[in-house]
Amino acid sequence: MPKVKTVYFCQSCGHESQKWLGQCPSCGDWNSYLEEFKAPTTRQPVTPRQSASAPVALRDVSLDSETRISTGTPEFDRVLGGGIVPGSMVLVAGDPGIGKSTLLTELAKYQPDRTILYVTGEESVRQVKMRAERIHVAGDNLTLLSETSTEAIIRAADKLNPDIVILDSIQSVFIGQVQSAPGSVSQIRESTSALLQFAKDRNIATFLIGHVTKTGSIAGPRVLEHMVDTVLYLEGDRHAAYRILRAVKNRFGSTNEIGVFTLGQDGLRPVDNASELFLSERNESSSGSVVVCSMEGTRPLLVEIQALVADTAYGTPQRATTGFDGRRLQMLLAVLEKREGIRCGAFDIFVNVAGGVRLVEPAVDLGVISAIVSSLRDKPVGGRTVVSGEVGLGGELRAVSHVTRRVNEAENLGFERIIVPSRNVKEVDKSSKIELYGPDSLHQALDILF
Repeated sequence: MPKVKTVYFCQSCGHESQKWLGQCPSCGDWNSYLEEFKAPTTRQPVTPRQSASAPVALRDVSLDSETRISTGTPEFDRVLGGGIVPGSMVLVAGDPGIGKSTLLTELAKYQPDRTILYVTGEESVRQVKMRAERIHVAGDNLTLLSETSTEAIIRAADKLNPDIVILDSIQSVFIGQVQSAPGSVSQIRESTSALLQFAKDRNIATFLIGHVTKTGSIAGPRVLEHMVDTVLYLEGDRHAAYRILRAVKNRFGSTNEIGVFTLGQDGLRPVDNASELFLSERNESSSGSVVVCSMEGTRPLLVEIQALVADTAYGTPQRATTGFDGRRLQMLLAVLEKREGIRCGAFDIFVNVAGGVRLVEPAVDLGVISAIVSSLRDKPVGGRTVVSGEVGLGGELRAVSHVTRRVNEAENLGFERIIVPSRNVKEVDKSSKIELYGPDSLHQALDILF
């Protein structure tokens, strides 16, 4: 019997060490090493498999007429890049109770002609049945399996030969040959590798549900995200009804797309007009509130940015952001003080993107600064105004992409004027009825707004 030895794995990146380390030399995390047992494996000579495929020239590769499977939900299809690719592996991660299991269970509702195997390692089949009935999923195409052994899951899938496999969750399954507990770095890596090989060989689309840590990253080794084809995050406030499905990796589509859903008693429902949803509770007469237009993939999204500027009660002013990069805020405040002479050093500044949306596009810079100035002067911007523009370190406004889509979205929702950088004005259709302003600098933009 081979001797079992003790090794240590970093739970953040999967780095292996022969001894415990306080800080991981690979990713830099502290106190992330856990002890695992590792039995040396006897290497077998590499021999060609019976079903191994031969090399094929690119010109000889034929694509099937149906290369994607529609999920039945336009928002889900958008994030996946147009639908499910057969043979692909998709990792869906999110906080507990956010709706990951509900989202994937609903696939059976829109795929009546396809066989779906739902493998649960954390619930019983009765619990899954209760959830399916609650969201009105009832069909013979959905097969349930309560199992945590990866080998047993593969045997069951091989016998059933489904079109789609859903595993809830990857942290709950194990391989018998690996001498560590389910959820460990070794188990997650080996189980995912075995499932991936089976999915590619049989051309079965596979969805893995993954847990996240308290920092918001996917639990387990970093290599898990590299192995799968697509990584999706389901985000949102657990106390609110909306959910945002965001792609952070996608080999078959854009990584900037988002899907917006509302979570109700009967499951997740796609939102056709996300901009209207995010602006539904806005108070137009309040200072510190500005509407910006951000491009999320191919979709223009109107979102409210809120800012609160208050006298600081401490020696060091506070800077807090929700849904916006805090370092980007520090840079914009420096531009505001240097180029416009507006001093913010004696104030606490809080910036919030309403609706739980996370904005990373530089085109929202002008909206953040406008909201801060509005709150500082206690003067509303105006309820029917949209702003969009990147602010440079010299105080100039830089051009943004897809300006025509931004203008059309603002006009469709009834806004009366939009402020974009001057270089984008010539791209806008002259037949547009919305009032268009094209300042060259931050100073000119603030003069228009205030």
